Amino acid sequence: LDQAGVKDYKLTYYTPEYETKDTDILAAFRVTPQPGVPPEEAGAAVAAESSTGTWTTVWTDGLTSLDRYKGRCYGIEPVPGEESQFIAYVAYPLDLFEEGSVTNMFTSIVGNVFGFKALRALRLEDLRIPVAYVKTFDGPPHGIQVERDKLNKYGRPLLGCTIKPKLGLSAKNYGRACYECLRGGLDFT
Repeated sequence: LDQAGVKDYKLTYYTPEYETKDTDILAAFRVTPQPGVPPEEAGAAVAAESSTGTWTTVWTDGLTSLDRYKGRCYGIEPVPGEESQFIAYVAYPLDLFEEGSVTNMFTSIVGNVFGFKALRALRLEDLRIPVAYVKTFDGPPHGIQVERDKLNKYGRPLLGCTIKPKLGLSAKNYGRACYECLRGGLDFT
């Protein structure tokens, strides 16, 4: 499609016959395509740009197993009451992501795709992270009971905050802000 300045992704990344796997990360995006861009093309573009694709053909495409790593737009549904919006369902194979890295996963799924030319608007509506990926995270070195014991706080949620601004406060003023937060009832900053 030249209309939006992108190549035709539909042939490679729109796979309505794809049956999702228990190990796939599944995302639902609300997509508003640019005028003239069909919903299937927009959904395929989201799958491509958030996984292995780029706006032009590159010689390195032939050096990898695209089928193993690519995101797949496996479904498109209209948004009720919104004529120009669609939900694009995208499946990502776990091999695409670094184990134990939320940052890597979100950088891929919600990275530069949000500035993509074929789309007027894009919003991540839902995300299913499979147990197989969740198990790659180490988690905290100890459980909530250890934290409660350290703080001597039981029978209620623990309450904390992040001091703002994150940068620019002197050590004295940062300490003052922490003191005021803790004095006011927070459990941690």
